[in-house]
Amino acid sequence: MATRKRGVHFQGPVYRAHNPEWSWDPLSGLGAKLYGGRFNRRGVSALYTSLDVLVAIREASPLGSPFHPLTLCQYRVDCENIFDTRDPKAMKREKVSEEELECPSWNEQMLHGKIPASQQLADRLLACDYAGILVRSFARGAGPNDMNLVLWKWTKRRPHKLTLFDPDHRLPKPM
Repeated sequence: MATRKRGVHFQGPVYRAHNPEWSWDPLSGLGAKLYGGRFNRRGVSALYTSLDVLVAIREASPLGSPFHPLTLCQYRVDCENIFDTRDPKAMKREKVSEEELECPSWNEQMLHGKIPASQQLADRLLACDYAGILVRSFARGAGPNDMNLVLWKWTKRRPHKLTLFDPDHRLPKPM
């Protein structure tokens, strides 16, 4: 039985500033899987990207914190079934609250062995076959129009296509 598609089709560039430790495998989502994130619990792969380069940098190195080395990558996305938090009808249909999205203490809750509301939301959306979530950035200094795309499902082909832009092969290869 085919799952009904309820999300939007997202097509366009996204950016990710990540720990150089993962520069050899920038499509893996392994760091998020190992440690968890706002919109994925430990054990669930996720790729956190932003629609703007500066938002990606802000996400990876929050204002007020020392600036750590980063690897900045651009990706091309052509992905179906993305949950768009900017759509009030979708928010209502899936019973998503702003509190679940923001979940300011998600990291602290996770460290205490709890499942934060934002991770519970991600679990619900994954169960509805969403491939990701388009959501505003909650990084310090982010504005209301600074958006992130968090992917839970991505492959080299449609309907969840993600392509790393590295035409000159500058990123290191796995050892």
